[in-house]
Amino acid sequence: MLAGMSLGTELKRYSKGAMPRIAIVTIVLLPLLYGAMYLWVFWNPFDDVNKLPVALVNEDTGAQAQGKHLAAGDEVVAKLKASGELDLRSVDAAEAADGLAHGRYYFTITIPKDFSSAIASATGPDPHKATVEFTFNDANNYLATVIGNSAAAQVTAALNEGIGEQAVDQVLVGLQSAGTGLVEAADGAKQLADGLGTANSGAQQLSQGADELAANLGVARDGAAQLAAGNAQLADGVAAATAPLLPLLDQASSLSMTAESAAELGRVAGQVADLLEPVHGVLVRAGMDPTITAQIKQLAGQARALSTQFAGPNGSASSMLAQLQSGDLSAKVEQLRSGAAQLKDGSATLSDGLGQLSDGSDRLADGAGQLAAGLPQLDAGANRLATGLADGVKAIPDFGDQAQRQDVAGNLSTPVALKETTHNPAPTFGVGFAPFFLTLALFIGAMIIWMLIKPLQPRPVIAGVSGLRAVLWSYWPAFLIAVAQVVVMFVVAQFAVGLNAAHALGLVAFMLLISAAFLAVMQMFNVILGVAVGRVMSLAFLMVQIVASGGIYPVPTTATPAQVLHPWDPMSYAVTGMRQMISGGVDSRFWVAVAVLAGLLVVSVAISAWGARRNRQYTMVQLFPPIQI
Repeated sequence: MLAGMSLGTELKRYSKGAMPRIAIVTIVLLPLLYGAMYLWVFWNPFDDVNKLPVALVNEDTGAQAQGKHLAAGDEVVAKLKASGELDLRSVDAAEAADGLAHGRYYFTITIPKDFSSAIASATGPDPHKATVEFTFNDANNYLATVIGNSAAAQVTAALNEGIGEQAVDQVLVGLQSAGTGLVEAADGAKQLADGLGTANSGAQQLSQGADELAANLGVARDGAAQLAAGNAQLADGVAAATAPLLPLLDQASSLSMTAESAAELGRVAGQVADLLEPVHGVLVRAGMDPTITAQIKQLAGQARALSTQFAGPNGSASSMLAQLQSGDLSAKVEQLRSGAAQLKDGSATLSDGLGQLSDGSDRLADGAGQLAAGLPQLDAGANRLATGLADGVKAIPDFGDQAQRQDVAGNLSTPVALKETTHNPAPTFGVGFAPFFLTLALFIGAMIIWMLIKPLQPRPVIAGVSGLRAVLWSYWPAFLIAVAQVVVMFVVAQFAVGLNAAHALGLVAFMLLISAAFLAVMQMFNVILGVAVGRVMSLAFLMVQIVASGGIYPVPTTATPAQVLHPWDPMSYAVTGMRQMISGGVDSRFWVAVAVLAGLLVVSVAISAWGARRNRQYTMVQLFPPIQI
């Protein structure tokens, strides 16, 4: 077994002469072309996007918003150029189209004419979104389009944050102005509610007063009707009582009066006085003209005095007769009759007027009742309006000064902030693809090693040593070169390129395991199938491993055959382990990868040992292989 660990003469033959030594150095350094150089060239292409020439066309014509001129297109151009993320060239539409078609620009950004008007439409009757047009040409470079799509997403997000903030700020300004109007409306509604409350109280009092007035006028109307009826009876009684008296008074001046006639005249005068005295009291209580009541009182007194003079035991008939003959008493009786008639007519007029006034007071009472019934509803509605407006005023946010309003506009325009958390991050494109590139370089390095070193030395096979010793006789020199490849590639990638692996020593050890496994697999192909076919098989095996490893794209996004082969692909386990050694986050998948690669190494060496033992007997195919490389 120890003899199998000998490096033998395979490496010794490369130690003599300049060219063999250069060949060994070339074999050691060649994986750097696939590993470190690829990583260096593609280390972080997205970091140099600002070197891509991009045409920027601003066709925006501006718009009026909130009484001010809005030039959103100019603001967008200024922001894009200030960001420095792209090599923007301000050109017209014709130059942009021609430059994109002929490869002078990788893509174009166009701000259309209605850009500002679309921004201003947020507060208008026809709100619509503003658009920014990105135009690509895959004939120039497909990856440039991919990078442009990523840049477009970033530009759109930035524009939405900036321009959206402006649009929302316009809405907030309008809302704040509306809030001022609502405050005034709420104050007016409060005053209206207070006024309607006062009006309601007055309407209730008016309704009560109108009802009382209607009731009192009804009583007055009834009393006036009774008074008119009584005055009519009085007038009729006065007329009836004085009718017999008037002829006597007319004849008194020419006739001599006897004692019996005088007594009869005194009796009639007493009856007149009895009628006039109650009438005087009624007129005084009814509030009649004082002149009329005074005359009636005077007539009643005179009638009473006449009755006393003619009918009393001490009456002076001669004096009374003198008065009758003088005609004064006749005139006073006529005056009494005329006053009674006037009193009758006035009482009737008063009764009619009070009837009409009573009807009007009834209508007034009905209207006042309806007003009193409706005003509480109006008052309640005004109170609800005032309360609702006051609540609405409270619900309107107070944006304070302009800076606070702009902060609110910024939050409303981009209400969701993106918070990204990446575990075990790969900071650059190169770090993300290092697991695949380094694994690929190790496989290529193993292929090159077996191109210069014989996979199976014929001397130990012919000498009859064990198959394992014969395999190790060639394997150990190859593995020593692989170790040199691993060390050189790790040093360059880690320190020169800047890989900064999370587990540097673990990465070196795992890379050695990968190289050992790949060397064993390709040695197995060469031992079992022969050198020519074994090399072709190794190349085919590499192609299959690349497409099924998941080193570039996630496995679910690849074709179905690649997904089926992925669990059986040794490179997929190598890439998984490399990722965890470079980025961190070691879990069970790493140890599964170690077990798979170690098992592949052992199985491949065992099969190669069996093949070496089989090769002790030469066949015509071995002596004259059908294919030679």
